Amino acid sequence: MARYTGPSWKISRRLGYSILENGKELQKRPYAPGQHGQARKKISEYGLQLQEKQKLRHAYGMTERQFRRTYDRAGKLQGKHGENFLYLLESRLDNLVYRLGLANTRRQARQLVNHGHILVDGQRVDIPSYSVKPGQTISVREKSANLAIIKAALEGTVHRPDFVSFDEATMTGTFVRLPERSEVFADIHENLIVEFYSR
Repeated sequence: MARYTGPSWKISRRLGYSILENGKELQKRPYAPGQHGQARKKISEYGLQLQEKQKLRHAYGMTERQFRRTYDRAGKLQGKHGENFLYLLESRLDNLVYRLGLANTRRQARQLVNHGHILVDGQRVDIPSYSVKPGQTISVREKSANLAIIKAALEGTVHRPDFVSFDEATMTGTFVRLPERSEVFADIHENLIVEFYSR
């Protein structure tokens, strides 16, 4: 299955959840798209599990195969399966570029990584799914420091989570530690995703 490149607002309206994490998609029309979008219908238990899985998958912009592979990796770690899964997703390079405020969306962050604008520990990494370890630094390549997209994103950044730190003078960020459960996607119920894949 190819990566979804269509309008993200349509997905957000379908799921009733802001996958861009800013809530703009649901302000004007907080109902599903299409002719029957406003018609209410009861969702089955399977439907709820699928919906929760799709919220998280679309938020990170991953294909089903990538998502499932990451879920399987999380099962091999010690601790709660669902929480480990979220930690692995949060440690992706494209997500951390977004969390540092170098991009407005994860899609934009993915493009910055793909085009070779991002360095990890001083080495160029162009794989968005690269798993960053706590303590590693993420910086912008010297030639890319004046990109309008990056400057605009940094100017619009209001808040950064506590598990990352960023120095605007050197445009270098650090993945300080793994996030705590309360710091990421508080309104996602990862236990439903575990139940979905455990069927």
